[in-house]
Amino acid sequence: MVAAWLRRLADQNNSFSAALPPLPYSSYLNTSHHNLPVCFGLSAVDGTDRLCVSERAQCIPSRVLHLRQLPPDVSEQEVLSLALPFGRVSKLITLKTKNQAFLEMASEEAAVTMVNYYTSATPSIRSQPVYIQYSTHRELKTDNMTNQRAQTALQAINAGAVHSGNMISGGEGRGIAPGQSPVLRIIVENLFYPVTLEVLQQIFSKFGSVLKIITFTRNNQFQALLQFSDTVHAQHAKATLDGQNIYNGCCTLRIDFSKLSALNVKYNNDKSRDFTRADLPSGELEPTAAFGVALPPYGAAAFPPTFHQHTGLSMAAVPGSLVSHPRVSLQMAPPVVHSVLLVSNLNPESVTPHCLFILFGVYGDVQRVKILFNKKENALVQMSDATQAQLAMSHLNGQRLHGNVIRVTLSKHPVVQLPRGGAGQEEQALTRDFSGSALHRFKKPGSKNFNNIFPPSATLHLSNIPSSVSEEVLKDLFSSNGFAVKAFKFFQKDRKMALMQLASVEEAIEALIILHDHQLDHNQHLRVSFSKSTI
Repeated sequence: MVAAWLRRLADQNNSFSAALPPLPYSSYLNTSHHNLPVCFGLSAVDGTDRLCVSERAQCIPSRVLHLRQLPPDVSEQEVLSLALPFGRVSKLITLKTKNQAFLEMASEEAAVTMVNYYTSATPSIRSQPVYIQYSTHRELKTDNMTNQRAQTALQAINAGAVHSGNMISGGEGRGIAPGQSPVLRIIVENLFYPVTLEVLQQIFSKFGSVLKIITFTRNNQFQALLQFSDTVHAQHAKATLDGQNIYNGCCTLRIDFSKLSALNVKYNNDKSRDFTRADLPSGELEPTAAFGVALPPYGAAAFPPTFHQHTGLSMAAVPGSLVSHPRVSLQMAPPVVHSVLLVSNLNPESVTPHCLFILFGVYGDVQRVKILFNKKENALVQMSDATQAQLAMSHLNGQRLHGNVIRVTLSKHPVVQLPRGGAGQEEQALTRDFSGSALHRFKKPGSKNFNNIFPPSATLHLSNIPSSVSEEVLKDLFSSNGFAVKAFKFFQKDRKMALMQLASVEEAIEALIILHDHQLDHNQHLRVSFSKSTI
């Protein structure tokens, strides 16, 4: 009997909506009349079902909601994740053969809040839009044999939420779906313009109070952890912003819930910010976990890293229709971006233009370097383009060079000016033009070097090794320059390459600067870069 009722329930709710084109569900909802939702759908009058006469006819709110166009293999947990932030779900029925589901909220108020909320933030499961409307039925009928799996999942989630204190007892409080917290993990793909902490705060604060932000680079991608004051705000931001472009055609947001329930920010600077604590020090930026939080590896993330690049095409050359996202981009005005970096807190006794050229050259082709004559702890480094400047800044800001933790930020100068004719010899020596250097790593379009850009690490990748050079010769080369070799390994399939592990990241940075392009025989020079591998 219940099975027959379920079929009739789905058929009744679908008799009209199945004939509709797959418009966004917001086309079916309207709150302009008496503050009540309005939709296409069914209404019960005099014990019979009939269609609403127009899209502006008022629908009667109900605790029972009808969800359609679900993914074919949707799980009960995925369906519940849409509803639990708005209150306790009393009953759930999934009709997977029809790609539909019905759920009954514990209160009509929770159902109305959920429907009204999703009029401005299209819900989706696995990037597939889900359409939600009121059901004509006032309650769901279930028995022990009907949708047993759904009921079991619902009971487990409700019990877990109450047990963990995330749901207010009494049935009408707001619940939090498993795996959802007020902390979002954000990855920015196709990073053409720099994305700063301030840009993220400006975007996400439109959805609720942003408490804390931590930015970092992992797997050659700009990422951030952002904490809202409330999980519902986090879900709203995720539902609205996931997959959208910050700037037209680039800087695409990929958003998921973090496994962290809160962020512990120790410093307020350009990489981390606690907006509730203005008294925090700026601190010295450390390369990895300087912010009091252990960042989970990609294996613990809810989605793997992905790369979407328009290789070989400048943004100006790509038609907007090819790069625009199906959803409207955030249309923020692109920042005025220059390719010049300001490097500060350098060791004036040790730093040279050539040293900065080699180090920053790992992340792009350095054109000019200028150490400021009257303030030698600061330098300007001009990269080939803004993307390379962003990449170098992301990887080198906070690293230790010659004993000092350096800071790398974007400069307001569009170019590095060469000294004028009347400049002294010392001032001229502090500025170098490297635009014609043979040591540029990325001058060849499509070079494989673009695929091997990694953050500084204690393990170095050595290449262009002559067959006559042995492991002992390479170890002696590094140790004679004051570096402690911890491990060494030739590549099995190619003895022209090897990995060498030093005592620290700082030591590896120094070794790369000194020994990159070191002559090993009469016509071969050693190539040194950072490796993501360990020995």
